[in-house]
Amino acid sequence: MPESPAGDDPHADWRLIYQLLPHLKDFPGRILLALGCLIVAKLSGVALPMLLKHIVDGLDQSKHTIVIVPLSLLLAYGFARFVNVLMSELRDVVFGRVAERAMRRGALQVFRHLHALDLDFHLSRRTGGLSRDIERGVAGISFLLRFSLFNIIPTVLELALVAAILLVEYGWVFAVITAVAVLLYVAFSITVTEWRTQFVRKANQLDSKANTRAIDSLLNYETVKYFGNEAHEAAEYDRFLSDWEQAQQQNRLSLGALNVGQSLIVAGSLTAMMVIAAQGVARGGMTLGDFVAINAYVVQLFIPLNFLGFVYREIRRALTDMGRMFGLLDVQPKVRDQAQAKTLRPGSAQVRFEHVGFGYSPQRPILKDVSFEIPAGQTVAVVGASGAGKSTLARLLFRFYDPGQGRVTIDGQDLREVTQQSLRSAIAVVPQDTVLFNDTLLYNLQYGRPEATREEVEQAVRLAHLDGFIRQLPDGYATLVGERGLKLSGGEKQRVAIARALLKNPAILIFDEATSSLDSASERAILAAIEEVAAQRTTLVIAHRLSTIVHADQIVVLEQGRVIERGRHDDLLAANGAYAALWRLQQRQQLA
Repeated sequence: MPESPAGDDPHADWRLIYQLLPHLKDFPGRILLALGCLIVAKLSGVALPMLLKHIVDGLDQSKHTIVIVPLSLLLAYGFARFVNVLMSELRDVVFGRVAERAMRRGALQVFRHLHALDLDFHLSRRTGGLSRDIERGVAGISFLLRFSLFNIIPTVLELALVAAILLVEYGWVFAVITAVAVLLYVAFSITVTEWRTQFVRKANQLDSKANTRAIDSLLNYETVKYFGNEAHEAAEYDRFLSDWEQAQQQNRLSLGALNVGQSLIVAGSLTAMMVIAAQGVARGGMTLGDFVAINAYVVQLFIPLNFLGFVYREIRRALTDMGRMFGLLDVQPKVRDQAQAKTLRPGSAQVRFEHVGFGYSPQRPILKDVSFEIPAGQTVAVVGASGAGKSTLARLLFRFYDPGQGRVTIDGQDLREVTQQSLRSAIAVVPQDTVLFNDTLLYNLQYGRPEATREEVEQAVRLAHLDGFIRQLPDGYATLVGERGLKLSGGEKQRVAIARALLKNPAILIFDEATSSLDSASERAILAAIEEVAAQRTTLVIAHRLSTIVHADQIVVLEQGRVIERGRHDDLLAANGAYAALWRLQQRQQLA
């Protein structure tokens, strides 16, 4: 997956923010209400130091008089502080729904795009790193929305109000010190944060690599146990964690340098303004209330400014994380629907491979000028040695890939000219390696057609000869199959795959080594069911064991990507060619 440029290119940052805008359109009223609460909260907050000034002056001048004025000011001060807190909380409550919806829509957009990508992308991806990138990207959306809208904008507003009050009430010196301090603080924060972004990105990348390694290891738990490599896996995981630890140390040290520099600017400006204010009080040009108000304004000014530094750092991190997540949207599928793609009309479902050539890379041709036909309602089996290109034919028919030369058609319709959705709804596949969802047996069975009734599921189960197995389970259809279906045997998983394919009720069936994990008795039962179902449908059978396809209407023999023989079982045996030699070899292996 390519690195996103976010975090280095300002245009990329703005592009990311622009990508978020459509996700905010659901609640425009909430956004306006939240902004209103924000403005009221900031206005009441800015009023607090001035109320405090009058309270202090009133108390100082009323040592021997009634304190009715300070009492009213105290009530006003308390009310203003309550309004400040109340509006801030209301703002968060109102805007929370907006942020959560944006997170949901952003994550869903990326999720849908990932499922739209081609098989080649998913064969080369690293699941652990990918899931961590999406997780951090969604968190980045939340942070960017909440803190940029409700911290940067109000902080800028508060800075402007405080600077104006200091200028009007106390003179240009205080306003100049404020402006210089803010400019120094912002410039220093941006410069150092840009420098340390490389450490943040590096730490994130190493975190993704460590997470990927951990997930890969856990998914291959049985393999680890078979070879007794627990210590090796722990050492490998620790190697990634060690690199992450070093990157985090660099990240932490650079953060410390940033915090120290920011504190020096804040302390210097605060000290300068307090010295000037104290001199004003000593000369009688200012009251004690003025001194308290200036101190309160300076503290009030730099608290959000200090937080602004944190927000800026985290926004850079959020943009980096979002860049990696939304960068997935820039990955374009190699197999795409044409602009004028039509809906497939299966009709009789006749399949043709016409002079098909294909390779997973230019240096690795797999199929070479392959031509054959699967007549409507008939079963054609493809056999050959490993690597001959048998499973590649099934992938081309399902349009996981497009052929480099020639074409594949259904009822004369080129598969590249129809929508992938309509094509795949007409085909069901029983793969060689069945992977199930970590859910119930019923969920996995019903996945073939989620709207199917229980009776339809049970009928498919009977056809796949899975009903006896399910009756033996204590929880029956509610049995959890485990991660990738590992709680079931290979044969049980393949029968689940056959049942859910039958439940889909497709026009075309593909069996890719569908009985490779079954014992002889189960294989015979499944083959009888397959023959019964295939009699109604166009069927492509990819087979290694020739005994499973002796009743096929036609057998195609592949060798190094080329069709070298075709015909019925008996005819091919009589021809005494490659098929007959392979048949004799397998018969001897069964007798041995």
